[in-house]
Amino acid sequence: MAPHPGLDAAVAALRRGGVIACPTEAVWGLGCDPFDEAAVMRLLAIKRREVAKGLLLVAADAAQLDRLVDWQALPRERREAVLASWPGASTWVVPAAARVPEWITGKHDGVAVRVSAHPLVQALCVAFGGALVSTSANAAGEPPARSEADLAPWLREAVDAVLPGQTGGLERPTPIRDARTGAMLRD
Repeated sequence: MAPHPGLDAAVAALRRGGVIACPTEAVWGLGCDPFDEAAVMRLLAIKRREVAKGLLLVAADAAQLDRLVDWQALPRERREAVLASWPGASTWVVPAAARVPEWITGKHDGVAVRVSAHPLVQALCVAFGGALVSTSANAAGEPPARSEADLAPWLREAVDAVLPGQTGGLERPTPIRDARTGAMLRD
């Protein structure tokens, strides 16, 4: 894959504790380092979202999630179902490993994770070297941005970098399922 314009700047911003905006499968998202509490709190402030709700993590491959997910807490068939759905537009709430901070899990004992099939999200996670927070680029309760042009001016000013690109073309945000039961949490 040819170098993407803006990728180095986005990764540098993430490593400095910044918040970025980038395209995902269906909508534009906000991202940051999940282990940088100040960055996560800033992302939540930009989004006007409560920490108790928890945040989704996106990765380039399942290996980037191995230290974040307690795979052994899932029965083999449930674990296989999760892994078989990736890479792709499937988000799963899985048992969180002990090292996942409360500012990511919120009031939950699980963590929402996805291995993205979006080439730019994959490239970003590879270049960063791990999973990233991924949440829609909008204030809580407002419609998410569907294109870079849809990013609100106040949001553009609030982030440290905008990674140009296109969404993956999905009509709606990815479905979220409970990995323990397979139950749909968001269709």
